[in-house]
Amino acid sequence: MTDAAPIVYIVDDDNGMRTSLAWLLESVGIQSQGFVSAADFLRAFDLNVPGCLVLDVRMPEVSGFEVQEELNRRGATLPIIFVSGHGDIPMSVRALQHGAIDFVEKPYNSQQMLERIQRAMKLASQRHAKHMRQLELRERINSLTAREKEVLHGLIEGKPSKVIAADLSISVKTVDVHRASIKEKLGASSIPTLVRGVLEVWSPSDERPE
Repeated sequence: MTDAAPIVYIVDDDNGMRTSLAWLLESVGIQSQGFVSAADFLRAFDLNVPGCLVLDVRMPEVSGFEVQEELNRRGATLPIIFVSGHGDIPMSVRALQHGAIDFVEKPYNSQQMLERIQRAMKLASQRHAKHMRQLELRERINSLTAREKEVLHGLIEGKPSKVIAADLSISVKTVDVHRASIKEKLGASSIPTLVRGVLEVWSPSDERPE
C-alpha cells in the first residue's frame, strides 16, 4: 500500500457537505471515503494505509478535537484539515497546535479546498513512506541479538569500540564483529547513518539490560 495514492477521509455529520466534497474529489480522480460520525471513521481507519482527513470540528457525541486526540494516541500520521461553520481563532490555534495542517471555515471555496487537499495528500504520502521505513527499521532492530543490542546502546551513546568492550567485558575485536553485523542487519552504510536512523525509532533507554 506504500505506493498507493492516499485516500481522503471526510468526517462530517452534514450529508450535503460530505457528498459535495466527494463529488469534487471524484471529478479530479481522487478517492475519498465519507463518514457521518467519528465513531464510524475510527472503526474503519487503517493506520497502515496512506491518507489525509477532512474533519468537522463540531459533531454530535465525539468532536473533531477528540478524533484528533485519538489519532495522536494511535500514532497516526495522516494530515488533518479541520472544517467548521463556527470557526474562531482559539479553535484554529488549538487544532494546529495538536498537529492539524489547516483550518477552513465553511462555506469554503471549492478550488481552494481542492488545492489544500492535494497538498495534504502529498504530505500524507511523505509521512506514510517515512512511517513504513521506521516500522521496517524497528523490526530489524528487534531481530538483533541481546548482545548486539547492548553494543548498539554503546554506539548510540557515542562510545568507541574500546569503551564498549570494557563495559561489556568482551574484546574489542568482538565488538567490531557485532558492529559489522548490526550495520548489515539494519541496512546502514555507515555507523553515523545507522545512529541517525535508529535514534528516530529507538531510545537508548529501550530494552536496556538490568
